[in-house]
Formats: sequence, C-alpha cells, structure tokens
Amino acid sequence: MDASRHLVMIHGLLGSIDYFLPSDRIGDIAVHTPDLLGYSRRHADAGTGTLTLDRQARHVIAYVRERVGKPVWLLGHSVGGAVAMLAARLEPSLVRGVISVEGNFTLNDAFWCRKIGAMSAEDWAAEYADMQSDPERWLRNGGIEPTAERIGWAAAILHNQPHATVRSMARAVVTETAVPEFLRQVRSVIDSGMPVALLAGETSAAEWDVPDWVRASAKEHAVQRGTGHMMMLEAPAEFCRIVRTLVDGLGGAAPAERR
Repeated sequence: MDASRHLVMIHGLLGSIDYFLPSDRIGDIAVHTPDLLGYSRRHADAGTGTLTLDRQARHVIAYVRERVGKPVWLLGHSVGGAVAMLAARLEPSLVRGVISVEGNFTLNDAFWCRKIGAMSAEDWAAEYADMQSDPERWLRNGGIEPTAERIGWAAAILHNQPHATVRSMARAVVTETAVPEFLRQVRSVIDSGMPVALLAGETSAAEWDVPDWVRASAKEHAVQRGTGHMMMLEAPAEFCRIVRTLVDGLGGAAPAERR
C-alpha cells in the first residue's frame, strides 16, 4: 500500500459506499469510505433536520484533516459529487483532485430528491419502509437485474440510514443546487486548476446534466459500459478498475506544490 496515495469516496443520497469493498479492489491506493452526517449508526443522530451540503462538505474535510492528514483524491457519487466539489472549494490544500461519478450539478440531476422533498415526512417514511422491505423490487425498479449478491447489497444500502436523513438531504440538494451560488462555487474549483474527472454509466450518461464548461475543463472522462447510475453495484470490479485509472490520470503534484 502506497501511504502517499489516498482516495476518499463519498456516497450519494443513500449510503454507504463500502458495501462492495472498494478498499480490497483498488490496488495500492488507501481507500476511505466515511459516512456522511446522519448516516449509519455512528452518525444517525447528527441533527438530520439541519443537514446541508455545506455541512457535509465540512464533515468530509474534517475527516481528511483528522484521519488522513495529507492531500487526497475525492470521489463523489451522485449527491456525494456535489459534496466533493464543495469540499474541494473549502480546503483545496487537502484535495489533489475530484472524481465526479454522475455528481449533482443542477436541479436536472435531482429528480428523485425533488420527489422526496415534496412529500410529507409521514408519506416518505411509509414509502421508504416499503422500499426497505423489498430490496429486490428496488433493484428492478432501477433497471438492475437482481442477483443474490446485489439483493444483499441493496438491503445494506436501504438500511444504512433512517428515512429522516434521506428526506433531509434530498431537501438540502434541492435548496442548495437551485441557487446560482452553487455553480459559482463549482466554477471556482474548476478555475483554480483543480484536476477534475467525470465518470458516468453508459445507460444513464445522457441524463447527466453537466455544464459545458465543466465538461470542457475536465482532465479525464470515462464511461462504464453496460451500467447505469449505480454502476458500482452492477459491476464493482470494473468500476474500481476505472477509478484506479482516473486517479492515475489525475496524479501529479499536490495543490500546494502546483502553486
């Protein structure tokens, strides 16, 4: 294991992102998969009523500072992509580059969040309990062929966080990505020269609303064939292979050294 190479993976609206054991699949890079606030038993009581993308970004930076202590690559999936961008803006000296895996850039990427956010707490609690009761159906509704392994993973994902956390984060995504300030913060990361890579699933790539200026500035682009938005659940070995390649592509000096 190369102690100088650290990748922090940030999960999306549903966590976590360690169910497919990426630390065992991504070669000589030290992989970290922290839970965001409100997720898992460890953080479930972290004030779900006040969750924001900014607060989550600060939580990620605190993790990097306290648990790693050196610059890392940040990978963010879906909602985690928005968190990764904000974290890079907050503390660029601790971020070597960002990999956005179909990360949220605009409200067009927040269809499910808008649906959840518009529901009453009671209605969402009931719908989420129904989802948790049948992970196989949840996979099929997402266009993913169920296997015994995938059903087990889906159950772990659906039971990783309380319904209140999901609704709170969904509302935060809608509120914060709706205002121009969010893309201004993303642009500040891009304009700083921070290396950024974009990774999409083949069947969902066309629906990913990435601003043209983000695409034009991205150092690396990749598409995982035969998969959709949950590409790491569908084909984890290939996902990890691509991520390893992207980290290599974003390699080089740490931010402080580039300046």
